[in-house]
Amino acid sequence: MKILIIGAHGALGKIITAEFTKKHDVVTAGRTTGDVRVDIAAPESIENMFRTVTELDACICVAGDSETCDLPQLTEEHLNTGIKNKLLGEINLVLIGQKYLNDNGSFTLTSGKMADKPIKGSAGKAFINGAINSFAMAAALDLERGLRLNAVSPAKVGKVSEEAIIEAYLKSVEGDVNGEVIRVY
Repeated sequence: MKILIIGAHGALGKIITAEFTKKHDVVTAGRTTGDVRVDIAAPESIENMFRTVTELDACICVAGDSETCDLPQLTEEHLNTGIKNKLLGEINLVLIGQKYLNDNGSFTLTSGKMADKPIKGSAGKAFINGAINSFAMAAALDLERGLRLNAVSPAKVGKVSEEAIIEAYLKSVEGDVNGEVIRVY
């Protein structure tokens, strides 16, 4: 399989990239590192990436910035950081990428534990992660050509085992699940 991993040099990315490269042809992408440069906050950058990296069987995103703070200090600007750099970035990977992925390919987005188990000061992150989960479940119903879409919702690296994280991403990419939120916490 030819797999694109966006955010491959981050905490989650390093863990899953090391595993996927054992069995698959992996292309890495990121804002400042990787085989290809992409800014997922910019749709034209996503389009250019998919035009450059062809014949993909899977696209995994473990990238995207969001901010959080206590509710009294939370502003629209804080939310917009996560909306543009994580939520819309991951959504646009699917909206744009569906034209480029091989038939029966898969998308794996990354949300996070805060969607289901928020803590004090996490309203912004919880909102973004929950929206990614909802998008993955709903959009999976509409994808054509056998394409699949799932979201992995992990706890912070170090709070769960690397093996559990790897297993979740393998399930999404190598399995046949579709429209699932694969929780790792």
